[in-house]
Amino acid sequence: MANKVFTTGEVAKYTGVNFRTVIRWIERGELAGYKLPGRGDHRVTLENLLSFLKDNEIPVPSELQATGNKVLIVDDDEAMAKAIKRVLKRNGWQVETTNNGFEAGMKLSEFQPNLLILDLKMPHVDGFKVLALTRKKYSSKELKIIIISAEPECQLQLALEQGADDTLSKPFDNDQLLSVISSIFNQ
Repeated sequence: MANKVFTTGEVAKYTGVNFRTVIRWIERGELAGYKLPGRGDHRVTLENLLSFLKDNEIPVPSELQATGNKVLIVDDDEAMAKAIKRVLKRNGWQVETTNNGFEAGMKLSEFQPNLLILDLKMPHVDGFKVLALTRKKYSSKELKIIIISAEPECQLQLALEQGADDTLSKPFDNDQLLSVISSIFNQ
């Protein structure tokens, strides 16, 4: 649902106003949107709608939350997993974590995330094995994968070659993480 786009009528339904009010918000620059060529109908991306709702302290409708972004974080460093979880929860993600590759497979099936954040170096089942098994089961359209690791650049490059969508070297800052996530979903 990361690339979902809404009509002014749909935005009006979620915000409890008339669609003409939504058009005025867009025209005044209060709500980021764009016009379709030809007919001139307006559209608003999910990201812009959620940002507008948050900025104006309007509750996010349950149907947007339920179908919102889900991420599974797989990292044996509990402090790192918790730090990533905090950042993503603050930005509207539903988050699950696990500290091992074996459990990651089960959680992928149960939780059905659209993003997997994966460490490469873990005991027993390492990140490369999880990456290989995950790419056999899920296409890159169904599930985006970001590798976050302190491994050398050559290992990160190998992960990209084996199906990761992007990588981040540890340590990193929150803005870098959010930027990488934004870029892989807006490709």
